[in-house]
Amino acid sequence: MTNPNIILAGYLAGSADYIPIAQKLQAKNLEAAVVPLHWWDWVPTVGGRSIAPILERLDQTVNQELARTGATKVNIIAHSAAGWLSRIYLGDRPYYDKVWNARAKVAKLICLGTPQRSLEPWAIRNLGFVNEQYPHAFYDDIDYICIAGKAVQGAQFSLQQPLGKSLTQWLAYSSYQLTSGQGDAWGDGIIPIEAAYLDGATNLAIDGVYHSPRSGKWYGTQEVVDVWARYLL
Repeated sequence: MTNPNIILAGYLAGSADYIPIAQKLQAKNLEAAVVPLHWWDWVPTVGGRSIAPILERLDQTVNQELARTGATKVNIIAHSAAGWLSRIYLGDRPYYDKVWNARAKVAKLICLGTPQRSLEPWAIRNLGFVNEQYPHAFYDDIDYICIAGKAVQGAQFSLQQPLGKSLTQWLAYSSYQLTSGQGDAWGDGIIPIEAAYLDGATNLAIDGVYHSPRSGKWYGTQEVVDVWARYLL
């Protein structure tokens, strides 16, 4: 029996966009459940505040799926900021006075377009905690898989390019610059590849993959799911 797979939405996202991912995994005979969230469930966490409300939802779903399936471990599939959030969930050190210590419940963590580090002021408190307490692929008994998209190279705005392309590259440049300090990097249009990787993890960039569910080909598109889902087997 394979481990059930728990899918956690990205920052300020609800679960609706992730239900198709669960369905794609179920079509492969893999157990899958999405942590039930609305976008407004993230509001109490805005501005670098505690992400404990989301950790509570994640923990509830993990425990429910373990009880339902009789499994002893789950895999977590986390999009965007949910990846570093899940690293807190695994940990054995107090985060806002609570120790989640879910390491024993988790076999694999798949991060999809996760900013594992960032220079953004709002992210420094939480990401600083993660990377100080649990740097890199911290736990040897957990498989960390980091998937990045290689769709857009950031570039300064230019009137020499078609407007649509120039705007896409400029937005990517601005986001990459805020995340890693290198605006002209390659990435998924939001997160540069380098920032999505963890030392010691299985790291993979997939061509043509964008960050958002509304960007066309993204981490939840069938052909992309087919690539990273092989790590669940």
